[in-house]
Amino acid sequence: MKTILLTGFEPFGGETINPSWEVASSLRGELIAGARVEALKLPCVFGESLQVLAEAVKHLKPGIVLALGQASGRAALSLERVAINLIDARIADNADHQPIDEPVVGGAAAAHFTTLPVKAMAAGLRAAGYPAELSFTAGSFVCNEVFFGLMQMLAGKKTRGGFMHLPCLPEQAARKPAPSMALETMVGGVRLALELAMATQIELRESGGTIS
Repeated sequence: MKTILLTGFEPFGGETINPSWEVASSLRGELIAGARVEALKLPCVFGESLQVLAEAVKHLKPGIVLALGQASGRAALSLERVAINLIDARIADNADHQPIDEPVVGGAAAAHFTTLPVKAMAAGLRAAGYPAELSFTAGSFVCNEVFFGLMQMLAGKKTRGGFMHLPCLPEQAARKPAPSMALETMVGGVRLALELAMATQIELRESGGTIS
């Protein structure tokens, strides 16, 4: 059976919950377009997150990898288009590391693009009533490290990969005002995004995206 690897992060930055892992764990075991979803929790720790991810990719040999992360301040499901080879941590990770101006992978390309059909995925999500957007920046924290590292390890392989940022959950926004989205909405949106990724081989030819 085909496999989809869906990853989420542990809580970070003083939070007690992370929507990315709540969504990934909610979809664990589902069959989407003939593929079984495997969920993986990543540590919010530079370096360690990529080690855990690389082991899972090697073991599962998925057809698609979609990594999820939390983006406080965003109000939509944000499909990332490009990862940069840069770590520039605004805050410390969960191991109290705060690297500044370091590459994700020394000697690698400056950037990698997703290999998922993110324009078609975003259009399909919006057509179904989900707030969705294309994003040109995954930041420079552990989310971007995972995105860049994922695309680096998938280079030249048939497995397609990408990254989606999620808004905060309502309970997080209640403690610190920020845009939020209900868990069931995010779960439905990610499920549909995976269905679209599995079904779409040719990307849409249209402009779009944001750097906010």
